[in-house]
Amino acid sequence: MRFYKDQVLDHLNPAMAEFVGRMEMAFISTADADGECDSSLRAGQAGFMTVVDSKTVVYPEYRGNGVMASLGNIMENPHIGMLMVDFTEDLIGLHVNGRARIAPLDEFEELAGDDKRVERWVVVEVEEAYIHCRKHIPRMVPVDRIRDWGTDDVKRKGGDFFGAKADRMSDAGS
Repeated sequence: MRFYKDQVLDHLNPAMAEFVGRMEMAFISTADADGECDSSLRAGQAGFMTVVDSKTVVYPEYRGNGVMASLGNIMENPHIGMLMVDFTEDLIGLHVNGRARIAPLDEFEELAGDDKRVERWVVVEVEEAYIHCRKHIPRMVPVDRIRDWGTDDVKRKGGDFFGAKADRMSDAGS
């Protein structure tokens, strides 16, 4: 197919590396050993993902909700997909697919700086990198807000927003 010949690289070129460096979020896709998929959001200040070289992207894992679906999947199956989208400026996206491994905090300690929330790193070996066209990307406007990065407070994390706990409790009473 022409798209693969023209647009898919096995590395990040300089424009892609710059793009990764200014993203504040990425959608991460992983699958367990049986191929059961999970997608998750990773976010931080611009630059929280680091392009080490044209074949390597590193992002921090912060203390989360305790589910560890992405990390658990990576331990069973190293395949990973990342989608980064610029919703505010260029209205364009970047897909990065590859293999991931979990690295201890000290392997990239200098990247954490003073950030005590970083517990470990995910290291992605780039196998494919390609554009996500802007045709259906909506323009969004960032707004200032207080973020409770790394909080363990249930309410500030969103609590039982979708009522799953209530559903389980009502199912148990049935």
